[in-house]
Amino acid sequence: MDHVERPRGLARLPDFLALMRLNRPIGTWLLMWPTLWALWLAAEGLPSRNLLLIFIAGVYLMRAAGCVVNDYADRHLDGHVKRTKSRPLATGRIAEREAKALFATLIAASFVLVCFTNGLTVLLSVAAVALAAVYPFMKRYTHLPQVVLGAAFSMAIPMAFSAVTGAVPLEAWLLFAANLCWTVAYDTQYAMVDRDDDLKIGIKSTAVLFGRADILMIVLLQLLTLGLLGLVGARLALGSFFWLGLGAMAAIFVYQFRLIRGRDRDRCFQAFLNNHWAGLVLFAGLALTLWPAA
Repeated sequence: MDHVERPRGLARLPDFLALMRLNRPIGTWLLMWPTLWALWLAAEGLPSRNLLLIFIAGVYLMRAAGCVVNDYADRHLDGHVKRTKSRPLATGRIAEREAKALFATLIAASFVLVCFTNGLTVLLSVAAVALAAVYPFMKRYTHLPQVVLGAAFSMAIPMAFSAVTGAVPLEAWLLFAANLCWTVAYDTQYAMVDRDDDLKIGIKSTAVLFGRADILMIVLLQLLTLGLLGLVGARLALGSFFWLGLGAMAAIFVYQFRLIRGRDRDRCFQAFLNNHWAGLVLFAGLALTLWPAA
């Protein structure tokens, strides 16, 4: 693809923004909300300004890095999928060497940020980077790439606890498990959009694996998410606002079921996007529950 004529100078910026998905913030929010859940729970309220800024910047950098390595892994496949055929690496508007250099830069910047925390958080960040780097290649070897994505999207949770408290308690791992289940559920909705194309080109996903049981499995994963979050709330004796937020999250899951039950491609994508609100209402409940006493 290197023979494709590319724009010059600042005219290339939109392609690089598209490669990092900075023009599509849904993935950033889906990574941000569980990070903020963990920071607020670990700090038992508002976390320190420095840690908040480190983790918010880290979310943007790591999500961008994940998108770059994902498109690099799929550069020869995206052209065969309706939704992804115009991506910059698939069309050749960005060269492979440029994508690798950008990925390395984003990871380096993320590592500099995490160095301002502590040793345990740095060690956990190595696992986070490894998961983010291998996830895009999993769809060739297993029907469960969404599980690897769930683990990658959940690593900020133990990192947040270790950065705030220096330890990773059981509640952090319960929150990790809840977010993993939620991620598999919403990324299965996302994979339902591409399932027809994926079957043609041999890409594996939970949507392909589950087949006609896809909706049932999404509902079960969402119930497990709610159950694990409820267990965290009970163990930490969180107040009524948390339970109100959890109830709102459950109501949003019911709405998503109504969207996906016909397996329409556009409505499945709409359900995926709707998960932003699920994460937001739970965070709102947590933040209000942990609001500083007057």
